[in-house]
Amino acid sequence: MDATALKDRAEAWLRADPDADTVAELREVLARGDLADLADRFAADLEFGTAGMRGVLGAGSNRMNRAVVRRTSAGLARYLKATVPDVTRRGVVVGRDGRRLSAEFAEDTASVLAAEGIPAHVFPGLVPTPLVAFATLHLGAAAGVIVTASHNPPEYNGYKVYWGNGAQIIPPHDKGIAAEIARVGPADQLRLLPPDAARAQGLWTDLTDAIGEAYLEAISRLRVHGRGSDALRIVYTAMHGVGGVWMERALARAGFRHVHPVAEQHQTDGTFPTVRFPNPEEPGAMDLSIATARRVDADLVLAHDPDADRLAVMVRGEEGALRMLTGNEVGVLLGHYLLAEGRGDGRTPYVVTTIVSSTQLGDIASQLGAAYDEVLTGFKWIANRAIARERDEGVRFVFGYEEAIGYCVGTATRDKDGIGAALVFADLAAWCEANGKTVLGYLEEIQRVYGLYVSGQRNFTFPGAEGVQTMARIMESMRGAFPERLGDWRVTRILDYLPGGKLPPSNVLAFEVEGGGRVTARPSGTEPKIKYYFELKETLAPGEPVRAARVRAEARLQQFIDAFLAFARERGQPEVGA
Repeated sequence: MDATALKDRAEAWLRADPDADTVAELREVLARGDLADLADRFAADLEFGTAGMRGVLGAGSNRMNRAVVRRTSAGLARYLKATVPDVTRRGVVVGRDGRRLSAEFAEDTASVLAAEGIPAHVFPGLVPTPLVAFATLHLGAAAGVIVTASHNPPEYNGYKVYWGNGAQIIPPHDKGIAAEIARVGPADQLRLLPPDAARAQGLWTDLTDAIGEAYLEAISRLRVHGRGSDALRIVYTAMHGVGGVWMERALARAGFRHVHPVAEQHQTDGTFPTVRFPNPEEPGAMDLSIATARRVDADLVLAHDPDADRLAVMVRGEEGALRMLTGNEVGVLLGHYLLAEGRGDGRTPYVVTTIVSSTQLGDIASQLGAAYDEVLTGFKWIANRAIARERDEGVRFVFGYEEAIGYCVGTATRDKDGIGAALVFADLAAWCEANGKTVLGYLEEIQRVYGLYVSGQRNFTFPGAEGVQTMARIMESMRGAFPERLGDWRVTRILDYLPGGKLPPSNVLAFEVEGGGRVTARPSGTEPKIKYYFELKETLAPGEPVRAARVRAEARLQQFIDAFLAFARERGQPEVGA
């Protein structure tokens, strides 16, 4: 797009922008003649996909702002009216987190829906993402919207959509909504029904705490042990997000008497003053949790991201040191606990994970008589696959997880739920305590029976349009030269997910190796990165200490990673962005 076209788009945007702040921001960009900034803001539109949309706050079609939110809400409303015959009876749930402009975006969303004749069921205060997923099902709504940017930095916000089944949208709904958004006119031409007028017409309902109580009751029923603990010391961090009050209420009613919030991160604050990147997996994000855990001599640390849909866990390790569990370890612990100790109802239990997560859950499911699936990366695929198998085969969904610390226990929600998962993990820890063992001791029991699985990940960043082309070349080059060996490992099977089949088409390659292990390659769908996921299985010798086996396994894993990256470099992978 040339300079004239960019300026014309910016001027047209100014005329339609309903927000004085973003108008002033864009006028300043135009005044200084910053064409690179204009191109970043207007050369494309913020893309609406299967997770809704997420972007940097600011003026322009490629930013998160009130004009974009209003047009998106109008497109969503019109798609719902075209595809859901009773949408004007069922309505749409609307919630928000504590980020900058979340309140304005949520009000705009509800006001546009109401103007389109669709009742808005609005949470008047801050709520975690899992509560919106729950409310969509609980109220029988046609859809749900949560204004959140999850664990992104503070300059971001986002707009996430659930379908009436409580799960994130998947094709064809994502493309259908995007097409309707593209047909929406300028933001200043959209009609809004203000909150008071919408309430008067029965098109705006302020949800009460009864929904929250129903949610807390639903997740309390997910527990297996169910007796809490008078001794277990738990540290919890909300990471400046909206999970704090909900996690405290859930743990208190479950009988956990010693819960210590990380005070510096407990209050909601969309600027995230103690962390640059509010994701428990990021280096340094757990430092305050570790300090609090040391001060109170905690047995367990539970951490949420700001919208409380992800969960990180730390436990006491060897010699009393705190150890962060990997996403796969938490998934294996929860999966085994729920299958081995949970109550059945005669139906076949069912667990599901993703093609980049550990294969150990599949081995556990096989030996414990459970059905099992692997789906594409993203919780939308986990939830929708579970719904389909429940409907078509009568299985009982028990648990789903992805290695990026996302977990769903049971069917209270149909998306990852950090609060429900944290409550069940605390239940697991209390069960371990009652049986005279530690969480790590329980994990070692699992590893002795099913094998010690170790995993790793390597990411390479390629920004801009040129980066997208580089990643495409790397993937195509690897497809053109399948290796027979990766160092000491014989390749036994290669899976190419691009043509589709049992799973939707996806630009992913997996190389399985002899002895139990694989590496999976995929370009990220949300970041300019190509990601490689590695896993190897190590068998423990009789009586061998798990620590010794882990040292051996980690050394072998590093050799495996080095061997694959050498192959990737041969296929054009540059030595950048690691």
